[in-house]
Amino acid sequence: MEAWLDWLRLEQTAGVGLDTARKLLAAFGLPANIFQASHLALAQVASERVALALLNPDLARLEIQIERTRTWCQQAGNQVLTLIDSEYPPTLLEIPDPPLLIYVKGRIALLTAPSIAVVGSRNATAQGLSHAEKFSEALSHAGLTISSGLAAGIDAAAHQGGLRGIGSTIAVIGTGADIVYPARNRSLAHLIANEGCIVSEYALGMPALAANFPRRNRLISGLAKGVLVIEAAAQSGSLITARMAAEQGRDVFAIPGSIHSPLSKGCHQLIKQGAKLVDAAQDILDELRLLPMMSATPLTQSESMTDLVTQDPLLLAIGFDPVHIDTLLARTTYDIASLTAQLLERELAGQIESLHGGMYRRLG
Repeated sequence: MEAWLDWLRLEQTAGVGLDTARKLLAAFGLPANIFQASHLALAQVASERVALALLNPDLARLEIQIERTRTWCQQAGNQVLTLIDSEYPPTLLEIPDPPLLIYVKGRIALLTAPSIAVVGSRNATAQGLSHAEKFSEALSHAGLTISSGLAAGIDAAAHQGGLRGIGSTIAVIGTGADIVYPARNRSLAHLIANEGCIVSEYALGMPALAANFPRRNRLISGLAKGVLVIEAAAQSGSLITARMAAEQGRDVFAIPGSIHSPLSKGCHQLIKQGAKLVDAAQDILDELRLLPMMSATPLTQSESMTDLVTQDPLLLAIGFDPVHIDTLLARTTYDIASLTAQLLERELAGQIESLHGGMYRRLG
């Protein structure tokens, strides 16, 4: 019999959440013992309703889920880990509410590798995406696995950067491990499944429900030594992840941004609350007391935002806050035709981005 079968049955029992499951496991030991216990014994630990559900499962629904899981596990790279499996991530055992079982697709060894979580806005700016990708790539080259949530924006950029280094990446998702969400990240998900690792605590077939994603954030931080937040609004899921990380005893890092950007407010709020301000990947390695490993992309000062200072007079005039083209006309000696041409040249070079209303922002 598959080792996960009784664990799956316990998880799928109506009314059994993690709190109730912990009480039952503490009282009876392994799930098999729970199902062999009497109604009276079960009712003394859980509610009457849960005791009845444990002894009288919905066999038709349970059998469908068992068969679906069995078929999924037969595919190369797929595995279900329970709390007592030796390959279950030890860092998740440290958090208050580890999942009873997790569904793993890909390189299972990454679950026990040192990792850093990188999270941020789904509606990130080009500069934020660049930071996520470059920081993640540098940290991955240094040997850290990048964990994130496979969402659009910062998450996707972090995964892409992580895949370029030896540390690779872990995607902790809020659906069943047989579902890709959002659909636009399908190609990225397949790449992570082949070269990194996808993890879910949700049963196969679980759709993308809004309540799942804040809950899965505790696993993103739980797997990691710390969490790096890049661009987050004042009220965002990234701040939930950061709060959970702090509660789990993990380090929290944040990259500052423009005081005028709504996507900087969350990071600035975290810094005010004690998060460590970073402007280079090496700052994180120093804080975690990790030495960079030899790599094709060594950690240098080029990863620092402070190193973006340039002698280009137009970039100096733009600065790092959004600026209107009329302001640039006043700050420089260009006429409107020359200035427009110069701005287009730098936008094509990836140095700036144009915003709505004649505004421009520097990227590097």
